[in-house]
Amino acid sequence: MQDIYFDPSFGNRPQDLVGRATYLREFEAALSTRPGNRARSILILGQRGYGKTVLLLEMADIASRNGYIVASPTVTSKEMPERILEKLHHSSEEFLKKEKTEITGGSINILGFGAGIQVQSKESGTTSFAFRLSELCNKLGEEGHGVMLLIDEVQANSEELKQVIIAYQEIVGEGGDIAIVMAGLPGAISSTLNDKVLTFLNRAKKMNLEPININDVYGYFRNTFKKSKIKISDDDCRAAALFTAGSPYLMQLVGHYITIYSDDKGLLTKKYYAAAMEDAKKDFINDIGKITLHALSEKDIEFLQAMVMDNDMSSISDVAERMNVSSAYAQLYKRRLIDSGIIEQPRRGKVRFAVAYLRDYLMSLC
Repeated sequence: MQDIYFDPSFGNRPQDLVGRATYLREFEAALSTRPGNRARSILILGQRGYGKTVLLLEMADIASRNGYIVASPTVTSKEMPERILEKLHHSSEEFLKKEKTEITGGSINILGFGAGIQVQSKESGTTSFAFRLSELCNKLGEEGHGVMLLIDEVQANSEELKQVIIAYQEIVGEGGDIAIVMAGLPGAISSTLNDKVLTFLNRAKKMNLEPININDVYGYFRNTFKKSKIKISDDDCRAAALFTAGSPYLMQLVGHYITIYSDDKGLLTKKYYAAAMEDAKKDFINDIGKITLHALSEKDIEFLQAMVMDNDMSSISDVAERMNVSSAYAQLYKRRLIDSGIIEQPRRGKVRFAVAYLRDYLMSLC
C-alpha cells in the first residue's frame, strides 16, 4: 500500500505529534509570562530520533500565533548569528508591510527595519550582532511584538552559540521582550551549561524528552492503520507499539513499513509483519545506532561492550572488572555516556542502554 501518513525522515514534521502535547502546553504558557522569566529560556534535551526538531517547528508556529517575530529553527554553525537576523527580517516582512514602513538599505548585505532603524550586516563592520539584535528587539517591542529565537543541534564549545546567548542575556537584562529555545543532545547541552561564560543558562527551564508512552503509540497506530484501511490484529498492533520502545523516529519507521508491506486490500501476512519489524530496526540502527557510536571514543565503546554481556541492567563494578580498570575510572565514562543520553542509571550502581537496539547492534559486532 502507499504510505500517506507516516514520514520516517529527520526534521520533517509528521501529520500527528504523538506524546508531546505537555511540552507544547508548557511552552505556550511560558509565552504569557513577563520578559525575563526563566520559563522563557528553554533547553530541550533528547537523544537522536526523539523529535527535537519537530518540537521546535511546532513551537515556532505557536509563538507566531501569539504575536512573536520568530527566527525559525537555526542549526548551530558559523553563520548562525547572521542567519538569525535574516530570518527575523523575513518574519518581520508581513508586519512591516502592514505598517507601510519603507525598508532602508540598498545592498543585499544590509538588513533594514525601517522607522529610523537600519540593522547592518557583519560585513559593514560598524555594529556587532548583539547591538543589531538589541536594536531590532527594541523596535519590534515598541510595536507590541516579542522576538523568539529557536536554535537546533546545539554544539558544545561553539563560539557562535556563545555569541547568540550572550546577546540574549544582555537583551533580557535590558528588559527586552525576547525568548529562546535551544535543542540538542544531552551531552552538548551539559557542556554548554558548564561553560563559565554561560552559567545563567543553568536557571533555564529544562525539557527532557522521554520515550513516548507505549499506550500513546498503540493508540496512534490503531487510529492511523484504521484510516489506511490496514487490517492488523490488536495483538500485532500492540506488539508493534512495544517494538518502538517509545522512540518517535522508530514509531514512524514501523508504521511506514507495516503500511508498504500490506497488500492492496490492507492485509499483512505474518511473514511481511516480521519483515516490517526487521527493516524498521535495520534502518533505526543505521540512522541512529551507528551515528551515535561514531561520536564516541574507544573507551566509551569499550564501556558499552562491557555492558553487552548483561540482559538488562549492568553493575558498574562488573563493567569495571571487564574493562580491567578501577571502579573510579569506569565512573568517569559512565558519566560521559549518561550525559550523552546513550545509557541511563535506573538505580545506584546500575546502568542500562537508553538507545533502543544499540545493545543488539553491539552484539552483532562481537
